[in-house]
Amino acid sequence: QVQLVESGGGLVQAGGSLRLSCAASGGIFSRYTMGWFRQAPGKEREFVAAISGSGVATRYADSVKGRFTISRENTENTVFLQMNSLKPEDTAVYYCAAGSSSVIMNYWGQGTQVTVSS
Repeated sequence: QVQLVESGGGLVQAGGSLRLSCAASGGIFSRYTMGWFRQAPGKEREFVAAISGSGVATRYADSVKGRFTISRENTENTVFLQMNSLKPEDTAVYYCAAGSSSVIMNYWGQGTQVTVSS
């Protein structure tokens, strides 16, 4: 069983930056593909970014390409999401997830709120 705890959310003005962190415990971290997803009010949860266990391969949603960067530090069992040039439409609860691929996520964190003001 893998436990995931997100941190780093908050309120930021449009154009600003935030860095989300997700600390994992209870499993062999490097075996898991890690992902970030988000859910805005009244909308379904959507994929944001994913990174392979080794950190070599990454994938992003078109809406965040060039603005967000996912990375991981396997020695610290942590995955990060650096978010730059934030827009009001990035406002959502951001969830960290772990699984065998970016489309098969088995474990989820509780989420962290990101609010971008215009």
